[in-house]
Amino acid sequence: MTGLSLFPIFLIGLAGSVHCVGMCGGIVGALSVTSASPRPLPVAIVARATASFSAFDSAVRVLAYNTGRIGSYALAGALAGGLAGGVRTLSGLTLLQSAGYWLANLMLVALGLYLMDVWRGLTRIEALGGAIWRHVQPLTRRVLPPDTPAKMLGAGLLWGWLPCGMVYSMLMTAMLTGSAPAGATVMMVFGLGTLPMLLALGLAGLRVRATLQRKPVRFASGMVVLAFGLLGLLRASNGLPASWLDALCITPGGVFH
Repeated sequence: MTGLSLFPIFLIGLAGSVHCVGMCGGIVGALSVTSASPRPLPVAIVARATASFSAFDSAVRVLAYNTGRIGSYALAGALAGGLAGGVRTLSGLTLLQSAGYWLANLMLVALGLYLMDVWRGLTRIEALGGAIWRHVQPLTRRVLPPDTPAKMLGAGLLWGWLPCGMVYSMLMTAMLTGSAPAGATVMMVFGLGTLPMLLALGLAGLRVRATLQRKPVRFASGMVVLAFGLLGLLRASNGLPASWLDALCITPGGVFH
């Protein structure tokens, strides 16, 4: 895996994070406005100092939540990459690898159409993830109220398993790496791509959410993801030459070595 091969992963996370805003934006907003201090602030503190403290405190809690969320993505990527590596070792079939490239890029096409509100087939895949979430969701009560950075970290670790078609599409790419460390790296870079939007959402709240949920924004983001998927399909079918396209496609020349 090269640094260039991670470039499309990051951009897909960045463009696709408009889906995160709709999917877990309410969760992030609710957690970020929860008071982190169990005791009232002293009356003697001036208003400006109070505002500064609140802003810093909110930033710490939002960052803790997203650290946990990305950590869960990395764990899922490690599991996916390790599982695929084991299957590849046992079977020795390159056909499975080739099919994986096609499936990963088809998932990107589906994600792009989903973000554009053209086709919402990914919701069926999200429904399949509900089986895992039913076991994780009861644990969320243990981090409520999320009044400390530690609880926010725990909340992120748990909510990182929330059924999400976008995450599942990137897990297909993590599987292509064929190893647990590389799979974890793919999902971590993807999570970092979603970080700017969710940090802004946690700190600015409803104003950012309303902007990112506008149809033109979602459509443009979907077009970016769709383009990556289509380029990957063309590259995988040898319809386009190699070289610089390896930096933009999820293909044998890109993620997996």
